Amino acid sequence: MTPSPFQGIFSAFGQEQSTPTSDAPPVHAGKEHVQEAVIHPTGGTQTGQIAVDIYELDTYYIIRAPIAGVKLSDIDIEVDDKILTIRGTRSPNDDIPQDQYYLQECFWGDFERSITLPISIDPKKVKATFSKDAILKVIIPKEEKVKIVRISEG
Repeated sequence: MTPSPFQGIFSAFGQEQSTPTSDAPPVHAGKEHVQEAVIHPTGGTQTGQIAVDIYELDTYYIIRAPIAGVKLSDIDIEVDDKILTIRGTRSPNDDIPQDQYYLQECFWGDFERSITLPISIDPKKVKATFSKDAILKVIIPKEEKVKIVRISEG
């Protein structure tokens, strides 16, 4: 098996998320404590994160992300050198008062996910599709290798 070009890129995955502080409300089965907030050490609420699959084909890297409950107009893809960022907002389509929930595990609100690739990305060549099944697929062409030809005197 050949080493992955992503070797080490995701080694810190999961370390950025902070664990709830002891001041965070506990989650109980009753209505009085239905939603646990994850708090950053700075005191702000955490932005959600989406799950992604990353794989490669012959000449492309593919990033696939299931993002249920989001419209295409609520997704933004940004490219900055080797970093591709997917961000958006997931909004519930019904207005259910908080006191009506017994359990609320689905994340609603802003989300963001940045992925560092092993190559520089040309934003003009990135393509994205969003299926009716709410699967975002970002297609990134691999950089074209430049062949060096040595010219010798002869």
